[in-house]
Amino acid sequence: MNPSTQPASPSTAAGSGAFASGQPRNLCDRTIRIHPPRSLAARTGVAMQDWLERRVAQVSIHGDPPVYEPATFPWAAEIEAEWRLVRAELDQVMRYRDQIPSFHEILKEAQTITTDDQWKTFFLAGIGMDCRENARRCPETMRLLGKIPGMTTAFFSILAPHKHIPAHRGAFNGVLRFHLGLLVPEPREKVRIRIGNDIHHWSEGKSLIFDDTFNHEVWNDTDSYRVVLFVDFARPLRQPFHRINTAFLGMASLAPFLREAGNKQKKWEKKFWNGTQASG
Repeated sequence: MNPSTQPASPSTAAGSGAFASGQPRNLCDRTIRIHPPRSLAARTGVAMQDWLERRVAQVSIHGDPPVYEPATFPWAAEIEAEWRLVRAELDQVMRYRDQIPSFHEILKEAQTITTDDQWKTFFLAGIGMDCRENARRCPETMRLLGKIPGMTTAFFSILAPHKHIPAHRGAFNGVLRFHLGLLVPEPREKVRIRIGNDIHHWSEGKSLIFDDTFNHEVWNDTDSYRVVLFVDFARPLRQPFHRINTAFLGMASLAPFLREAGNKQKKWEKKFWNGTQASG
């Protein structure tokens, strides 16, 4: 695959000490939780989620690996071919880097993995979100995002120098994640993502496609910013399961935490872009 891959060391694979001694170290198992549920209700919820995710994996058109070859999705090559157009729009966005909200300021659930201002998110699309002001300023990026079937979420993910995102897993394997490398500092081996048991590195203009319900962790141990175009899209499933999954993802906009995130995003866009125009 395009991004280089290497096995993680035992200490890295364990999530930098996130797992207690004696717990499983094979992180290519999405049923492993860093913090296992304790209450009966929580254990029941996790058991139901594991059952659902096993069913999704069984009907997945492209199998169930932690990381996919980019060639599995023909649209990835089309986006890579025009990646410099995305980079050019990112360069304009980065002029406002310090004013862009941190991830947890938009989605409060992100506070479980980040609470500082070192992970910025410039949203272009999201379930239940109105991102039209941001999107209007990135027309080429939006055109290319239109090539991704079932795209649900998209933003520029901006990691500050020496930012670490601890081990975690995504909410539901009915979506897959696409990263397009836009700004990848050197030395490249110091900016990396562990997915399951393996370390991957981004390359500018290249794709990394993975299932974020496998345990993963991110480091930027350089002195520069790392930026990727971060996209979630509906996982291709056999019918009728694909239609069911698409409908389920559409209903997610009704979730209170996503409605709250949408309101925060809209409020930030209105305040920021009105202020920018006034100052201009």
